Amino acid sequence: MALVLNDEQRMVKDSADGFFAEHAPVAQLRKLRDSNSADGFDRALWAKMADMGFTGVAIPESHGGTGLGMVAAGLIQEAIGRNLSLSPFLSSAIVAATAITRGGSPEQKAALLPQMAAASRIVALAADERPRHAPAHVETRAEASGNGFRLTGAKRFVLDGHVADRLIVSARTSGEAGDTDGITLFLVDPNAAGVSIERRRMVDSRNVAAITFDDVQVDGADMLGAPGEGHAILEAALDAGRACLAAEMLGVSAQSFDSTVDYLRSREQFGRKIGSFQALQHRAAHLFCEVELARSATLKALTALDEGSDRAAFYVSLAKAKAGDVAKLATNEAVQMHGGIGMTDEFDIGFYMKRARAAGETFGDSAFHGDRMARMMRY
Repeated sequence: MALVLNDEQRMVKDSADGFFAEHAPVAQLRKLRDSNSADGFDRALWAKMADMGFTGVAIPESHGGTGLGMVAAGLIQEAIGRNLSLSPFLSSAIVAATAITRGGSPEQKAALLPQMAAASRIVALAADERPRHAPAHVETRAEASGNGFRLTGAKRFVLDGHVADRLIVSARTSGEAGDTDGITLFLVDPNAAGVSIERRRMVDSRNVAAITFDDVQVDGADMLGAPGEGHAILEAALDAGRACLAAEMLGVSAQSFDSTVDYLRSREQFGRKIGSFQALQHRAAHLFCEVELARSATLKALTALDEGSDRAAFYVSLAKAKAGDVAKLATNEAVQMHGGIGMTDEFDIGFYMKRARAAGETFGDSAFHGDRMARMMRY
């Protein structure tokens, strides 16, 4: 299979590149950070993304989306990475939309997906409980109560959890922490009695939430999928998010490379453009090759998800690990080749370094995905 974009995908790429460069550049991130925005993103921009069809990219047309698939979603996320644009695109339009599309009942899909595609409702996944990503380590309990369940437990690093209109919560109806069997997903109203949400800001100016559930009542109709079989839905949603994070880190890497090359062409030292120094040329050439390798791995993962390949999870982990390592290399090299000014707030490159670190850890770092691939290969 040739890893190239078709005409429709190239149109999505051109549209996303132009949109985010115009409406959500790094300057907007600075503004939101400095103004101490309550939401952490611009709701007017979120509405414009819906008008562009971006928020429905992972939602079928039958439920109000555009149904363009994961390659298109990745192209949008890459443009987001290039511009460090802030929005709930990853958390709601990709991860949560995938979970509901895969595991939701007809009633749940009809109630949620059209509103999510229209950007009038934000849904966030609450899965992680440990300091590092471990989606099967679920200690939150769901105890049968009347015609539903009562949830008790806590979640960490819930992307955009402080602005979510609904939460998708993983809880254990049977088994022990670490078991893949016995995990059940529930749709929870964040305003329900017993739900406590604490907003936390990450180093990259994005927002997560720490959420506790204290005897929270949910109905049986709020269950997403079959009882005890939520792990497969959870992994499908996470893999969609991981592949798009790889695409975002590709955008971070590519923009870091482009900005560095521009700086090498303009900065003078000892009466010469520093881009003429062979040592810096070698480093730039090596970085270019690494970015292109990450691009191939990411496109393969996104394509495998669209095709429903039984190897999709492997390719997703490969892309997430590779893109994370390359983003770290690209931003490190960018700061180094900018010199000491690279770490000042005046220059944008430091923002890219911070985002590369946070995105690399989200939904599993390189070590997590290296181990995951090894297990798939039965090492």
